[in-house]
Amino acid sequence: MTEQAAFYVLYRFKVKPRMEDTFKEGWRRMTQAIREQRGGLGSRLHRADDGWWVAYAKWPNRQAWASSQQRSESPDRDAAALMAEAIMERLPPIPLEPEIDLIDRRAGKDGTP
Repeated sequence: MTEQAAFYVLYRFKVKPRMEDTFKEGWRRMTQAIREQRGGLGSRLHRADDGWWVAYAKWPNRQAWASSQQRSESPDRDAAALMAEAIMERLPPIPLEPEIDLIDRRAGKDGTP
């Protein structure tokens, strides 16, 4: 079953003050490019109470994510530039293997599943 094979990656960023919209636009565009060009299954971006931005991206499996990471060119250079301009600090990604998934499958806040 595809859902069991899914793989996730957690990302954490500190965004420069007043650069939040730039960061969000870069994240949105990069996620779309990764979906279209590299087989990613989308992501969710959150702002934590401590000021960090936290996102998790869904991939069909670990190999698809690793293969995307090995490519040197960005799927969207302009989106990458927007994000780079807005990011003050980033922590290394954390690969996540799901064990139990109890998240509601209904559409999210922005209408995406």
